[in-house]
Amino acid sequence: MNRVQKKAIIEELTEKFSNTNFFYLTDSSTLNVEDINKLRRICFEKNIEIRVVKNTLIRKALEAVEGKEYDESLLNELKGPTTLMFAEHANEPAKLVKEFRKEHEKPLIKAAYVEESVYVGDEQLDALAALKSKKELIGDVILLLESPIKNVISGLNSGGDTLARLLQAIEERGAA
Repeated sequence: MNRVQKKAIIEELTEKFSNTNFFYLTDSSTLNVEDINKLRRICFEKNIEIRVVKNTLIRKALEAVEGKEYDESLLNELKGPTTLMFAEHANEPAKLVKEFRKEHEKPLIKAAYVEESVYVGDEQLDALAALKSKKELIGDVILLLESPIKNVISGLNSGGDTLARLLQAIEERGAA
């Protein structure tokens, strides 16, 4: 790979890192060609971009991102073979890795960057898979906000029936 190609990769990765809030550094080094192709196919189906890139190019791209400071613990994981995973939702790569590892030893999670938080190590896989997407969190908030309103409406509806019966009883007593 010549300097021009390296520079193009760094610029492309810098753009990608600038525009994403979620990416994973993984190790899929011992997977055979058939398994790597299977992993790539699953990633494509789930709209997860997967790339194998040299660590020095990843580091230079991360350092070139303007307005973001990446934690040193993330940069320290740039050793050995590294496979990048980019996703639209924070938990999608973790769920994919968890599912894929039911039949394979790898990929292992080296580190994950999720909205300015860094998760280091494969032991973080369950925590990453449990993260909720923005849409899920908004749905939870809406449900929480709806609950008191539903209680008030229910109370008003039942109170209206009681009030109507009370007025009817008073009316009947007055007529008698």
